[in-house]
Amino acid sequence: MNPVSVAILAVAALVQLQLTASSPNSIIDRSSRNLSYVPKDLPKEVEFLDLSCNHIQQLHRGDFKNTTLLRFLNVSWNSMEMIDPETFLDTPLLEDLDLSHNKLKNLSSQLYLLHTGNLRVLNLTCNKFLSMTLGSEFSYLVKLKRLALGAKNISMGDFKNIASVKLRTLTLTIESELNYEAGSLKDVTAQRLQIAFTTNQMIDYDLIADALSRFDELELMNLISSYTDLTELLQRVKLHTFNFYLTNIWISWKDLTNFVNVVLNTSIAQLSASDVIMYSLPYKDTEVTQISQMKSFAARRAVVKSFFFSQEAVYNFFINLPVESLAITETSIIHMTCPKSQSPILHLDFSDCALSDSIFSRVEGQEILECDHLGNVRKLILFDNNLHSLQVLSKRVQHMRSLQHLDLSLNSLVYDELLECVWPQSITNMTLSSNSLTESVFKCLPKGIETLDLQDNQVSVIMSSVLKLENLTSLNLNANRLRDLPVCTSFPILNKLLLKSNSLSAPSANNLDSCPKLKTLDASYNPFTCTCALRSFLSLGIKSETKDSDTGIELLNWPLDYYCTYPEALRETTLKHFLIPEVSCNPSILAATILCPAVIIIITVVTLCHRLDVPWYVGMIWQWTRAKHRARTRQVQPEDLVGVEFHAFVSYSQHDADWVHNALLPNLEGPAGGLRICHHEKNFVPGKTIIENIISCVEKSRRSVFVLSAHFVKSEWCHYELYFASHQRLSRGADSILLVLLEPLPQYLIPSKYYQLKSMMGRHTYLEWPQDTAKHRLFWANLRAALQTDLPNAPLIQTEE
Repeated sequence: MNPVSVAILAVAALVQLQLTASSPNSIIDRSSRNLSYVPKDLPKEVEFLDLSCNHIQQLHRGDFKNTTLLRFLNVSWNSMEMIDPETFLDTPLLEDLDLSHNKLKNLSSQLYLLHTGNLRVLNLTCNKFLSMTLGSEFSYLVKLKRLALGAKNISMGDFKNIASVKLRTLTLTIESELNYEAGSLKDVTAQRLQIAFTTNQMIDYDLIADALSRFDELELMNLISSYTDLTELLQRVKLHTFNFYLTNIWISWKDLTNFVNVVLNTSIAQLSASDVIMYSLPYKDTEVTQISQMKSFAARRAVVKSFFFSQEAVYNFFINLPVESLAITETSIIHMTCPKSQSPILHLDFSDCALSDSIFSRVEGQEILECDHLGNVRKLILFDNNLHSLQVLSKRVQHMRSLQHLDLSLNSLVYDELLECVWPQSITNMTLSSNSLTESVFKCLPKGIETLDLQDNQVSVIMSSVLKLENLTSLNLNANRLRDLPVCTSFPILNKLLLKSNSLSAPSANNLDSCPKLKTLDASYNPFTCTCALRSFLSLGIKSETKDSDTGIELLNWPLDYYCTYPEALRETTLKHFLIPEVSCNPSILAATILCPAVIIIITVVTLCHRLDVPWYVGMIWQWTRAKHRARTRQVQPEDLVGVEFHAFVSYSQHDADWVHNALLPNLEGPAGGLRICHHEKNFVPGKTIIENIISCVEKSRRSVFVLSAHFVKSEWCHYELYFASHQRLSRGADSILLVLLEPLPQYLIPSKYYQLKSMMGRHTYLEWPQDTAKHRLFWANLRAALQTDLPNAPLIQTEE
């Protein structure tokens, strides 16, 4: 395929792919299908249609009646001989039409163009046109920007019908036997003229002369000879061209250098060459014109066909060009020398070459000499080379006193911290993306840097002890290994921070408090762990949605590109929709939330227990239960109850007799209690001494009940009764004595001789008489349960419990 056609097709395809919406039917490729007509089953949504490389001979009206959205149509490399004038009546949006490499015959009768008023790109090259005369229908293409044509004869007036059309590019494919009439291009209004030659074709003097004198930009394609004629022509013609392009050319070193030296002395401002094959390269330096009006020289994809030559001689020619901008890209050069004198070059671009760390330097003996003739360079681009040592690179450019922009991206740069870097302090913009740099790089940076790009490296942390970069305003750390937000101690005026695609799981937004000037932050596409630790960052994101946020930080790509990756249940959940209450994350609030209700409940329960005497009831029930349990489990032998006639002997002070007679005895004896009670007023035998009666009553009773009060401890007889009962306790068990506390009895009121009483009270083996009448029933039940036992000499009496 013709290079012009390929270029136009590629540009058009790219534009259309960008404009294409979302429908899968918007792009249809029916190329190379052996078609002889336009398919009838094209979807209505089609915008990009490729019918190239088929056998279609004719386009008819109605072929595209259903494709009203069609914008790009490629019918190249068919056998097209005729196109119906109303073929494109139904495609008002058509912008790009490729009819190259067909058999169309008459440029003055392409009537189908009357219905293509929106065309921007039209390719009619490589057809059977004998004459370049354009018909009146071309005047309707008022929006046309790129027009590609080819014919054997070009005459005056051929382009008059497009005189009012302002083209961006006119492409002329020159046939092998071109007849060109001088001045034929005077009616063309185009910014750029492309002339594509066929194989081994000589240039037409008049055509090139008209091109150089009429167009701002001129591109010559596929040249392999006639460079001497072209060089002479440049010296004779009054030039209007200021941008000159050579594409896909074969050229000897002598022709190339002669051509460049001539161009340097013309008004041409920019000379560019791409896809260049050079041969017969030199063994020694070639002289370079030092007086020049040319501003820029660029070479792209240059290769050599010589095996033996001086690389240094080749490099010297280009580096010594007296231009402001020099670019050699996509070319396998492994070194670049230093100019012989102070160079006027301001911009240097050696992208996508094979340059090593020896760039610009030379070796004399055992010493490496650095280049000091590039002091005017302001911008140096060394993108995609074989550079390895950042410290060595700093030495190579240390004398570039004007250097401001340095691009070292896509290399293999590292910094080992063994030697100090010596950058020129004029550098303000530095690009180090896609290297192998770690956090140590911050110790090898120019102090005056303002914009730093470290994207796609291996930086895992920014230590606060790094070199202070007081002018740094923009820092790009996308695609590194950072685990937390950096502290801006070393970057006091940092305004923009990019941290996309790092290892931030729970970034601490508090670190940004050290960044008072920060306005823009991008932390998207990080593996966020949606736990409490993320709350501060989440708050930052929510605040960034408000223009009046007190943080003043814009969080780029929020909220769509911020997702949870852990825990698994929240994976793919956007941070904006991840909600976790503050109470779950704040220990103080959580403790208060749990403890406050608990304390209130405890206080309430204690208060209620106190008011309702719950402890007393619990204690009484516990004692009643124990008494019942002892009664069931203790096996009392019959011989232990020989001579026992009473359930209990009651000992009390005479001052408490009323309570004993009115309360105690009625609830223990008779139908109410069913117990036999022995007390001195009823059961003491006259004639016996009191001591004998006490001993007799204690021995005849299963238990002894002592009614304790302040009067009890003052009674001498009560002391005797307690003394004898204590001795009886040794033979009948610890439960043979029951203490009933009629009133509070502090320990200090009990005389020392009642040491046994003190001991028993210290173990809480007594029942308290409640003042609340509601508690009396439980008290009597508890006391009866403690005294209840089966006596051999006692009649069976039904008891109430």
